Amino acid sequence: MRNVAFSTVHHGPLPRAEQTARLVREQLELEVPLEVSEVAGDYVPYVPERDELPAESADDLLRFLQQATPEELKRGPELARLALERFAGPVDGEDEQRELVVTHNFLIGWLVGHAMGAPNWRWLSLNHCNAALTVIRYAPGRPASMLVYNDMQHLPADLRWTGFPDGLN
Repeated sequence: MRNVAFSTVHHGPLPRAEQTARLVREQLELEVPLEVSEVAGDYVPYVPERDELPAESADDLLRFLQQATPEELKRGPELARLALERFAGPVDGEDEQRELVVTHNFLIGWLVGHAMGAPNWRWLSLNHCNAALTVIRYAPGRPASMLVYNDMQHLPADLRWTGFPDGLN
């Protein structure tokens, strides 16, 4: 990433997102602004109806969503819509633009699902590691391209997580 000419580093409003954005900017020696954005934050982007979900996992997924407050469940879909407007799709003009978004698991799942044309509920089934890198390319006249997903090669081995039980990593 050190050789990427980023134009901006976006981050959510939580302190850990700002701290991470600052560390990334320092480590990559970027001279670009940090932009705090509520749409780059941590929220529930979509609440599915039971009949949208696979029958075998509907109870678990809906139970998971019950952890969110009613306000979070109400506000999240609007933030997710705004995030797609802001971070998904090609930019106006002829110049390429590279933006870094330091965000959280739920929004990454939402953006990846959207880029892949998955049903809206699929954000719930994508697991991402802390400090993992995902790269989505948006080019005019082409579908989104998933270039990198959940890459942790930049992390020390003891900080990488695969989701597999011990012994299968």
